[in-house]
Amino acid sequence: MSRIVVKVGSAVLTQDGAIALERMQTLVTFLSELKKENEVILVSSGAVSAGYTELQLDRNIIRNKQALASIGQPILMNKYAKKFAMYNLLCSQVLVTSANLSKKDDIERIRNTIEVLIDNSVIPIVNENDATSTDELEVGDNDQLSAYIAKHINADLLIILSDIDAYYDADPREDSNAQVLKIVHTISKEELSKEATPNNVFATGGIVTKLKAASYLLEANIDMFLASGFDLSDAKSFTLEKTHKGGTLFTKGK
Repeated sequence: MSRIVVKVGSAVLTQDGAIALERMQTLVTFLSELKKENEVILVSSGAVSAGYTELQLDRNIIRNKQALASIGQPILMNKYAKKFAMYNLLCSQVLVTSANLSKKDDIERIRNTIEVLIDNSVIPIVNENDATSTDELEVGDNDQLSAYIAKHINADLLIILSDIDAYYDADPREDSNAQVLKIVHTISKEELSKEATPNNVFATGGIVTKLKAASYLLEANIDMFLASGFDLSDAKSFTLEKTHKGGTLFTKGK
């Protein structure tokens, strides 16, 4: 049995300023299938956008964004709980901060909590505690957070479900001849140093944050798979059917 961390971003969970409920349902269905033969941990964005559906504050102001997160977190978790209950699955909330991830004792407590949840067949849903964090990017973004969690709980694989369906040899938005890189073993410093370019008003990163997450995990010898969160066929093929059709696998293996 493999231990798999799945990260879903705001660009996937959000549509027209609200939670994309159909995509959330599709995600939960996928995770319920994945859980039949694997240990599954979800890292989910979406708290700020969920809060915004109830109170339209200017999310460019940090304290407003934190307030929206505090409103949205229970809304988001309630939606997840109801959808997982359809598959007789219990989910839980695990909120962390950058301070937690910089302290050995805190990391151990996070790991122990997640271990107990997994042992009892609960799906942990991890998110950054935006309501109490002090910096705009705190951990950095949920791509980085998911990589940290994957490493600290000794995961076998991180799956990032995004509006970016794979890693290309050029920007596909600007180059029609851009080709998907199906397997990547190394990432250049040049790629890692580029400026993050989020495509969604609620998102905090772009391909760069995903490459940084992949690079971090490559050093820890943990695989990462990047695929579309709008169409889960590539993620399903890779995990459930063991067939690599689309998406990019970052790995030190052959």
